[in-house]
Amino acid sequence: MDERRTVKVSKYLAKHLRHQPERIGLTLDEGGWVEIEALIAAASAHGFRLTREELDHVVAANDKQRFAVEGTRIRASQGHSVAIDLGLPTAAPPPYLYHGTVARTLGAIRAEGLRPMNRHAVHLSADRETATRVGARRGRPVVLSVDAGAMHRDGHVFQISANGVWLIPAVPSRYLRFPDSR
Repeated sequence: MDERRTVKVSKYLAKHLRHQPERIGLTLDEGGWVEIEALIAAASAHGFRLTREELDHVVAANDKQRFAVEGTRIRASQGHSVAIDLGLPTAAPPPYLYHGTVARTLGAIRAEGLRPMNRHAVHLSADRETATRVGARRGRPVVLSVDAGAMHRDGHVFQISANGVWLIPAVPSRYLRFPDSR
């Protein structure tokens, strides 16, 4: 499968498993799962031909492990804007986590902290490199440090997805370290 097709299928899956399942007639269960055959049939019925082999390739080849397969079902690992419960475990975070963004968002982040926007949770990375890649999707990246240890001590609950993304409902600005404030 060529790279362009891999990206196209990955984006299609993300759109319909995270944000708009109803657009192609899918209903996710409470955990975000859908039968793979139902997904393939729905995609085909809506003009997007997809084989099981292509789907398996995209799941296996995705460096961020955006999708999970369990038996005959598939779901997005995180990043949903539709109401689901991923049933992720809570965990004590490392002392610092990181969030990649771009400079134009810093004013709002300073004032309001990190908010999930149209997602269910704020996504944090365990390392600066990953946060840099995330921020670079929208322009020149800016990496914020999150004092996750202090947040955890103050009672904030963290979850971690199977692909290592740390999730939290919000990050108040007092726990953020901005690059220019060092």
